Amino acid sequence: MWQADTFDPQEIDKELGWADAIGMNTMRVFLHDLLWQDPDGFKKRIDTFLAISAKHHIRPIFVLFDSCWEAHPKLGPQHPPIPGIHNSGWVQSPGADALADPTPEPRLKSYVQGIVGTFANDDRVLAWDLWNEPSNLGGPAPVHRGPPNKPALIENLLPQVFDWARSAHPTQPLTSGAWEGDWSSDDKLGPIQRIQLEQSDVISFHAYGFPENFEDRIASLARYGRPLLCTEYMARSVGSTFDTILPIAVHKRIAVINWGLVLGKTQTNLPWDSWEHPYIEHQPAIWFHDVFYPDGRPYRERETRLIRDLTRSANSSPKAFPVKEFRRIRDPQRP
Repeated sequence: MWQADTFDPQEIDKELGWADAIGMNTMRVFLHDLLWQDPDGFKKRIDTFLAISAKHHIRPIFVLFDSCWEAHPKLGPQHPPIPGIHNSGWVQSPGADALADPTPEPRLKSYVQGIVGTFANDDRVLAWDLWNEPSNLGGPAPVHRGPPNKPALIENLLPQVFDWARSAHPTQPLTSGAWEGDWSSDDKLGPIQRIQLEQSDVISFHAYGFPENFEDRIASLARYGRPLLCTEYMARSVGSTFDTILPIAVHKRIAVINWGLVLGKTQTNLPWDSWEHPYIEHQPAIWFHDVFYPDGRPYRERETRLIRDLTRSANSSPKAFPVKEFRRIRDPQRP
């Protein structure tokens, strides 16, 4: 998406227009450290993206690193989607080689400080999600496997990433979303979860289960006393749907971002288990993620009508989530 040869402002404008039309006001957008080999071009394209987003009343949350899917990213043309498989071309950042390098920090530090520093006072950016699912081992296929000591490497690197981002003095909050385990008490947290929840200015989390699971997640994290953002939800066939989750989020004033917008090369209309059982001869009974067909038609008209009605109701309420005032919420003892 971000490389000069394949950056497509017209497509971005069209798709964000569809999101705007149903009331979406933020979008979680992934960056990649390898793109920093062309800092000026990369920053210029981000600026273009932000201009398009602002036109459509959308303030994105940028994700800097990600531990999911293919472990060996490279620049240049990417391989075509593997038929029948969910997210078959998604790449980790940093990749396995960078993680295994005993001295990756200078390049990664430059990337973090360069991106966050450039847009640190830009009102068009809502927040910085520094690392997506850092404790994720990648996925079920051999192509997903990183170094055998990947968790330990990330446990060492993640606090540095928070420090690098904070050193750029952003006005926007920093976060990294909890996604696995039991968060109900400090003694149940793993080391990476502890870093995420203690270092985040606002608490973000993922919830792909039934409504009861979503409410349990909220209750577990409310003890931090910080704004809550569910930065991943909505996987229809496992019980997480717009119909069941979004009304709870609006009632409890929890910001929520579903995975997937338009059916495309990521093939995230297919479920995670497609890595073990590719959907070649038949399609799943219902889409897993995504909201629109490539021509802008809703997958389910009732869903888009519900999103439009609930976002309109939430935005008109005096108790609406205060997006316009969303800034870093910090521990006063932090530097």
